[in-house]
Amino acid sequence: MSRGTKSFLVNALTFSRVPLIFAWFVFACLQEFTIRPPASSGSFTLAALACLMMLLSGLTDAWDGCLARKWGVVSALGKMADPLMDKVFYIVAFPALTWQIMHQGESSFHGMLMLVFTIMYMLRDTWVTFMRSIGTMYGADVAAMWLGKVRTALSFPGAGWVYMYLCFHHMVDPSWWPLWLASCYVVEGLLLVLTVWSLYSYTLAYMPHLRRALRTENG
Repeated sequence: MSRGTKSFLVNALTFSRVPLIFAWFVFACLQEFTIRPPASSGSFTLAALACLMMLLSGLTDAWDGCLARKWGVVSALGKMADPLMDKVFYIVAFPALTWQIMHQGESSFHGMLMLVFTIMYMLRDTWVTFMRSIGTMYGADVAAMWLGKVRTALSFPGAGWVYMYLCFHHMVDPSWWPLWLASCYVVEGLLLVLTVWSLYSYTLAYMPHLRRALRTENG
């Protein structure tokens, strides 16, 4: 297989994250409107298709990087496209999960937790992108920090776990619902802590470059 073909396949995997997560969104919304609790738990087929789309979307984040390194086709385009595709995943998945929580009549606490979680995710990514842009002006190393990588790696299964609760908990014994919901709180809380911690770490690392830029602007 030629280097060009390998590079094409890796980039195709990276960019496939977007249509896959939008496919999840469509199936998840359709399945949501088939739920009639407590009598009906909704369409199992739509739920299974939605879970498959989210799983594949999340796996592309692991596959593209592994293949790029294995085949020696790591590129500047890939380094820029990968985090962008991650952001599209967040922008689609987390607001949709927040809507599902409220649509199903879940507790106000769960809805508020997911709303705060979603807002913090978006703010963190926007702020870090800004700080990295400032850093590039002064030749800073803008590679992802380990904390950011951990947060990203956990975001995909985290979103999947919350979604599985929302579309499948009506199908299991109600005595399990509180435990499953509690596990969602743990997942969302952990990711929220990692997001705030990551925001602080990136700010601390790039603050000297921001101060330098402000001094330059002020003459």
